[in-house]
Amino acid sequence: MPRTDAVPTKGFRITGWHVLAGITLFFAIIIAVDVLFMVKAYESFSGQIVKNPYEAGLAWNQHLLDEKHQAALGWTVDAGLGEGDEVVVTVVDKNNAPVAGLKANVVLQRPATEQGRLEVTLTEAAPGVYRGRGALAPGAWDLKALLSGPQGPFEAERRIIAP
Repeated sequence: MPRTDAVPTKGFRITGWHVLAGITLFFAIIIAVDVLFMVKAYESFSGQIVKNPYEAGLAWNQHLLDEKHQAALGWTVDAGLGEGDEVVVTVVDKNNAPVAGLKANVVLQRPATEQGRLEVTLTEAAPGVYRGRGALAPGAWDLKALLSGPQGPFEAERRIIAP
């Protein structure tokens, strides 16, 4: 009967040094790939969200005052698409009365890119209802309404879906 505990003397044998070298090589490759990805990410994105961070920081207090003013006005803005390529913005005050006599502009852009950005000037079609033409491709659009009147400026952002 042959012995089962005999160690073969011929051929390749995996030793502790082979296991150590394999594990070390594996982690060295993982670390090298991670470092490569970090370097490429850092080279391709500076981390700045705005092009002028210093000026944006200085304007932050004014932004907070504008938000406080908008909250005091209590306006509700509804935005959507009308017939064809028509953009419709409806503005009512806190008493649910239409807000008339505003100058209204909207900026439309895709959520993930600035390509296809579109600016539309709206005209008042009825008290509190502002309409304008903008040829929108199908899909999601971020609409930023810029309203100005005797009460001061007002901004509203909505997501609309073009069919």
